[in-house]
Amino acid sequence: MALGNTQSRQQPRTTDVITLGLRQNLAQFMLLVAVNALVGGTLGQERTVLPLLAERVFHLDKYTSALTYILAFGLAKAATNYFAGTLSDRYGRKPVLVAGWLIALPAPLLLIFGPSWGWIVAANVVLGISQGLTWSTTVMMKMDLVGPERRGLAMGLNEAAGYLGVAGTALATGYIASSYGLRPGPFLLGAAFIAVGLGMSVLTIGETHHHAKAEAAVHVPVHAGSHAGLRNREVFTLTSFRDKSLSSVSQAGMVNNLNDGLAWGLFPVLFAAAGLSIERIGILAAVYPAVWGAGQLITGALSDRIGRKPLIAGGMLVQALALGMVALGNDFGTWLAAVVLLGAGTAMVYPTLLAAIGDVAHPEWRARSVGIYRLWRDGGFAVGALLSGIIADAYGIPAAVAVVAGLTALSGIIVAARMRGSDHRGQG
Repeated sequence: MALGNTQSRQQPRTTDVITLGLRQNLAQFMLLVAVNALVGGTLGQERTVLPLLAERVFHLDKYTSALTYILAFGLAKAATNYFAGTLSDRYGRKPVLVAGWLIALPAPLLLIFGPSWGWIVAANVVLGISQGLTWSTTVMMKMDLVGPERRGLAMGLNEAAGYLGVAGTALATGYIASSYGLRPGPFLLGAAFIAVGLGMSVLTIGETHHHAKAEAAVHVPVHAGSHAGLRNREVFTLTSFRDKSLSSVSQAGMVNNLNDGLAWGLFPVLFAAAGLSIERIGILAAVYPAVWGAGQLITGALSDRIGRKPLIAGGMLVQALALGMVALGNDFGTWLAAVVLLGAGTAMVYPTLLAAIGDVAHPEWRARSVGIYRLWRDGGFAVGALLSGIIADAYGIPAAVAVVAGLTALSGIIVAARMRGSDHRGQG
């Protein structure tokens, strides 16, 4: 597919040809993969250390209080996701990506020098806004470049890079914290990632919005309702409620991040209470996103072949089983098996959800639909922090994990019952 395009300082000249496809845009695509690995690493600086910081440095004795940083992060990221799509349609993808990195600059300083828990919460508001802009934009830019045929593979590579970045940093910060303390060492790594990510985004990343416009010119809607010219309110209601596939994906994304918020905030505390060392806690905190990240290299491409629905519904049920194992376990071996299974289930779901949005949404409003899906998905962090904190304070962490396991299983059943099964075959 090749179309000419014009206008704008950031778009190609009239003599340029826009070609969609992974092979055709491989150099730019791989640079975006590297940038998203740094986005993930910026988030990973907190996965092992922050729950322990809440308990050991700030002496927060209520889980609900300790999880306020995840609540703040989730709300900030969810809201920013919504605006990221609109902003990237209006101003282009690259300016939004660069803005996200600039906003992240103060976060490591707040985490290192914060004298009270309020500073840590503020750092996570900053980090949530940054992640909403940077991660959302790398998703959109990869969708722009590859076109419809390899979208699942593209999302698998994108999310694999991000969550392998999370995993590697979670493992590294665990070892840094065990040797040099909870502050400042682990967060210096995050500061380095932000500096490199900003430099790469400014110097090496090109604009991709014109690729989406080229695709829109020849797009064939998957089904009635997936057409151009929708207003923001129409895109929101279609993505959130009206379209069976889009709304199924949105609720599954929300529940997925609900259980991820639980894993982020309470798993390290549960493992520490059982007497595990910081090194072993770091291993468990890293294995989950490592399996999640690496598995997406397989599941994203697999969803292009067998469809989105089986992987989403099945993945939610696998996650539910893994959470049940965490709730019942009390030793390193059981928990290691559980986090491997949790990572595998999440790998089945995560890139497939994004690819499913791209299948149904018209290229003209796809960025807005992705932003709305990510609004619901990352709102799951906030819901998970509140729900799991309240239940853990009242009945203990295992009870909170068991409740979230039940919700995750229910989400998988909803996808199986409601989502269309063949949208990915309608494009091309």
